[in-house]
Amino acid sequence: MKTLKLTLKKKWFDMILSGEKTEEYREIKPYWLWRLFWNNGELENHFEVISDMKQPYKRFADAEELLNYFGLERKEYEVIELRNGYNKNAPRITIQLKGIYISKGKEKWGAENDKYYFVLKLGRILSKSNCG
Repeated sequence: MKTLKLTLKKKWFDMILSGEKTEEYREIKPYWLWRLFWNNGELENHFEVISDMKQPYKRFADAEELLNYFGLERKEYEVIELRNGYNKNAPRITIQLKGIYISKGKEKWGAENDKYYFVLKLGRILSKSNCG
């Protein structure tokens, strides 16, 4: 299984573990662009991509149109391994990844108002370790 590994703060980790939080957000920045998407060739000006992704609905009808325009495809992650901390015994959960899209996030889950994010839609928890 193709796994995306992420480290989270305790608050967000615990909310996901309890089932309360069903999305994880990542800022629209070059780092996350490269971690989450493939490019069909070279992206000559990634700043144009990032600028368009931060406000995708001003130029494109939806996120899919934006991804197609820049020749980007989602990497085929099936699950996310979430860790709370960097210790080798840090609590971890492995959870289904149901999709990646671009949208505004929910403030109660850590997003800023009116800001677009890469949204990781979370599914069911597949395994837990060191979660107390």
